[in-house]
Amino acid sequence: MTEEIPFNLPYLTGEELGSISDAHKKGQLAGNGDYTKLCHEHLESFTKSKKAFLTHSCTAALEMAALLLDIKQGDEVIMPSYTFVSTANAFALRGATIVWVDIREDTLNIDEEKIEAAITGNTVAIVVVHYAGVAAEMDKILSIAQTSNIYVVEDAAQGVSAYYKEKHLGSMGHLGCLSFHETKNVISGEGGALLVNDENFIDRAKLIWEKGTNRESFSLGLVEKYEWVDLGSSYLPGEIIAAFLYPQLKKTKSITDSRLAIWNKYKSQLSDLEKSGSLRLPIIPKNCTHNAHLFYIILKDVFDRRRFIADMLKSSINCVFHYTPLHSSPAGLKYGRVSEELIITEYIAKQLIRLPIWVGMGLKADGVVSEIKKIINQ
Repeated sequence: MTEEIPFNLPYLTGEELGSISDAHKKGQLAGNGDYTKLCHEHLESFTKSKKAFLTHSCTAALEMAALLLDIKQGDEVIMPSYTFVSTANAFALRGATIVWVDIREDTLNIDEEKIEAAITGNTVAIVVVHYAGVAAEMDKILSIAQTSNIYVVEDAAQGVSAYYKEKHLGSMGHLGCLSFHETKNVISGEGGALLVNDENFIDRAKLIWEKGTNRESFSLGLVEKYEWVDLGSSYLPGEIIAAFLYPQLKKTKSITDSRLAIWNKYKSQLSDLEKSGSLRLPIIPKNCTHNAHLFYIILKDVFDRRRFIADMLKSSINCVFHYTPLHSSPAGLKYGRVSEELIITEYIAKQLIRLPIWVGMGLKADGVVSEIKKIINQ
């Protein structure tokens, strides 16, 4: 039987268990201990954000963002439909109407040229999703937001160690959200972070992060009572998660370089199929530095995606499609509305396939390419 090639294989640096053991010896396994602080310091230095908050998921970071923006019933939040459910859920939970905008054909990010038409007097924020670790056109988006006096939240779940004009993804909007889920480049199993880039949000973010309490001020002796002062929830992860994450953060560059080597191999070896018109490969704009989070192919209409994935699986190669557009889902129809036709979103959702990519694949990537060529040329 052919050796299975999984879609994803979580990578270990070799230092995680030592850090977890050290956290246990320090006697604090609840959140906001020494390793949490180390992760915060690293993220702030690495991303150049003003303040970082570890969270138990990127979903939690997005929910914190919605609370910080005081999202309420009647507000509207603009975002692409081609994204994970958490991007929308965080704002729908606060009562907002989600306004779906189409994506660009090249990067699969929100089409910045279509945003202005979606803005109304109820628009509070634009949520940008940096698909596959490739930046959206942030200069234009930030300019639109400033002119319209609305906020920008970056869903940079896939964006660790990726840049737009040398600025780390998640560091340009008012707020940015990262993921350390095991399917991402830098991992802690489950985990995320909120990056606060507007200092006006920092103090309130501390309250929200600590369940809406003034715990930090109390522990520093700045107030006499430890009490509930704002909305919030249990967003911080336990110290074991932070201890696992810290060695990963320290190895971000080597992890990214390893993934880029595989990504570039795919790009090079599949270029002949792109030239022949059988499929399309990822496009990286000149002002973007990506992190090889995903490698995808977009099949032409003549190919049946389900059959293609099934044929790859016969050779024990796990390829997967990606998002079902949120605007066409039951909850998307209930909690959102379409700004205009989402032609590209709907096409990409039917034709895109993600290939296996993980540190240590080595020659297995050649096997993936070989099988793709065999199926397409048969």
